[in-house]
Amino acid sequence: MNPYDADTHPGPYLVVEVLGVGDVSVHALAHGPEEPLHQAATRVIEAAAALDERHESVLDAVQRAQRLLEGTGRGEVGRAQVSYALLRTALPDLGDGLAQQDRAYSQLVEALSAYRRLLSSPPAQHASNKSHGQGQKTRPHRDDDWAVAGERGLVALEAVAAGGVRFRRNAIGEDPYISREKAQWQDPAVFPQTVQRLVADGLLHQDITENVYRPGQLLSLTAQGEAALRDGRATTSRVSAALGRTTTRTTPGARSDSAAVPVARASLATPRSR
Repeated sequence: MNPYDADTHPGPYLVVEVLGVGDVSVHALAHGPEEPLHQAATRVIEAAAALDERHESVLDAVQRAQRLLEGTGRGEVGRAQVSYALLRTALPDLGDGLAQQDRAYSQLVEALSAYRRLLSSPPAQHASNKSHGQGQKTRPHRDDDWAVAGERGLVALEAVAAGGVRFRRNAIGEDPYISREKAQWQDPAVFPQTVQRLVADGLLHQDITENVYRPGQLLSLTAQGEAALRDGRATTSRVSAALGRTTTRTTPGARSDSAAVPVARASLATPRSR
């Protein structure tokens, strides 16, 4: 459910509708340290704020025009002459405000498109598939491996398990996005590319009998997805317990290197050829 009102905050409302995030902030849109993605997210947030500002200006101009016409609506002819004179200056301001609002909307759409293109493009440098021991086999690389890297796959499975997650497409440009009925502002984003990868890998089911635009196609876990989610949760618990024991044994002044503990989720992040 979109937490923003389109009539009062059209900028954040459009961001949530297109990207399917619960929180319109740079932190929610740029989880990694990639500088280009962070810059693109910043432009989206700034463009959303600019659209809200222009929207407020248009509302103020409309309200001023309405007040000037109140006397005319009540049949006060003498007051109407004054109102018309004032309207000749108020209406150009309203026209300028509407033009600025249109430009702000176009700039937000362009910022969202640039963000989505950057998000869906593969990283500039991919991790190599080198073996880490004798006899270990490597797997072929896929261009969408980034979509299930790190926590993205597990985050998507957790969200779908909570219910109310739908795959949708924006009527403008056909861009895919994810809507979540139970999303909270602090929840991490679920990327449509991640969902598409998990559907292709058989972990999620997408109800294609529903309209992809509205209400969207409901997502659910397959039996394989439920197993992957259990495995991901168990792995997280084991790593957390290991980190806790390491921290307990660490002597005062010494540092525990938590980053050295690998989090392996083969069912979510291991690239597989189709």
